Amino acid sequence: MDLYQKPQISSTRDAVYHTLKDQILSLALLPGASISEKEMSVSFNVSRTPVRESFVQLAQEGLLDIYPQRGTVVSRIDLELVDEARFIREQLESAVIRLACGTFPEESLRTLQMNLASQKVCMDEQDYKKMFELDEAFHHTIFEGCKKMNTWAVIQQINVHLNRTRMLRLATDHHWDELYAQHKQITQAIQEGQPDVAEQLIRAHLHVGIADQQLLKEKFPAYFK
Repeated sequence: MDLYQKPQISSTRDAVYHTLKDQILSLALLPGASISEKEMSVSFNVSRTPVRESFVQLAQEGLLDIYPQRGTVVSRIDLELVDEARFIREQLESAVIRLACGTFPEESLRTLQMNLASQKVCMDEQDYKKMFELDEAFHHTIFEGCKKMNTWAVIQQINVHLNRTRMLRLATDHHWDELYAQHKQITQAIQEGQPDVAEQLIRAHLHVGIADQQLLKEKFPAYFK
């Protein structure tokens, strides 16, 4: 699975856009880093036009800040937007997890269990990017099993700042036991059809990173607004 699920690439501009977005969200391009149309066009071996168009789209999504005559930088993480994204996701995912406890395909449940096994392996390897992918895949499977993929798409649109804090947290703290344990408990609640337990677990799960946000800002002040 790719780090982020992307639509089929149909043009040079799409390829540049999705690659840059992945680099920003995975922290390969760090918050506050300067980038230019010229260097990106050389890097991708394309003209400046698809790069310029990609920059504009990424700026509209809040991932780049474009300063005329001064340059372009990767946007710094805005904790107010992070908290709002978490709030929206919590409301939507709490409703979906209750649906999962009512009816959930056996195939989707098996997918969650296989995901848990992969998480266990990843914990030993300490591959934070892979752990993020598995975390995303875990939640994606729940939405898919409940036939709520349009809702998942809405979450992905508002997740850009939240995902960067999640990635930063995984990269700087390899003690992922709590994350794994919560995923395991959520899977069990779905399997046993316990909506109240599952909702309580998913809310607690989505609150885990809140306490760490200020610590991350203190440790990496240049990455935050």
